[in-house]
Amino acid sequence: MERKNPRVDAALLIKDAAKLLPSLARRLFLRNTASLGALVLLTGCDIVDGPTSERALRKVSEFNDWIQARLFNPNRLADTYPESAITRPFRFNAYYDESEAPDVDEDAYRLALDGLIGNKQPWTLDQLYALPQETQITRLICVEGWSAIGKWTGAPLRDFLRRVGADLTAKYVHFVCAEGYSASIDMPTALHPQTQMTFKFDGEVLPTKFGFPMRIRMPVKLGFKNPKHVVGLAVLNNYTGGYWEDRGYNWFSGL
Repeated sequence: MERKNPRVDAALLIKDAAKLLPSLARRLFLRNTASLGALVLLTGCDIVDGPTSERALRKVSEFNDWIQARLFNPNRLADTYPESAITRPFRFNAYYDESEAPDVDEDAYRLALDGLIGNKQPWTLDQLYALPQETQITRLICVEGWSAIGKWTGAPLRDFLRRVGADLTAKYVHFVCAEGYSASIDMPTALHPQTQMTFKFDGEVLPTKFGFPMRIRMPVKLGFKNPKHVVGLAVLNNYTGGYWEDRGYNWFSGL
């Protein structure tokens, strides 16, 4: 499915559009009352009507994504912190209980590749661990309003995409997770220097509760855009949404 740009005059609305960008505490635009005023402006719809309201909200969501994508600076780095700032204990958060986190067999694990990728040969965990790795101490910010600073070690996603011959002009990178979760991101975010295939947390092998054997760490995105227990990666030109995005969360969700 191809995402179409909403039919709005961006030149006239750009000033007001900035107001649509959620604050850190209210990043989910559906909860931002300012967006409701913009919704009426952009659609001319009566938001009291159920089906019409849903369609209008989707329009505003797409407009919000469109504006955020154009304001995104691929060269701007998220803040980094000293070891003394690390949050310990680091908070667990998911749509399931910690006891329900998937137990992935590391020997049987294979990262499946699909879509616009030259070499789709699956990768074992040993092969992934052999990639050149970097460490970052960055803040994870949740849409629910809390944040925590963690130490993450892994391989830059952009280096991996180049290594497997991915089409870097494609629009999206889609992730599939062991527990049924999924997420998709824009290619500029995938190529951001801090977007990481994470294998370690706080100097140790990534714990199960935080995404073993691999999660995607993106300090320029909200927490729910950082998928855990990743078992599949696809480079695509068709929009695939994601677990929370399909339930109304803003797709771009940049910081």
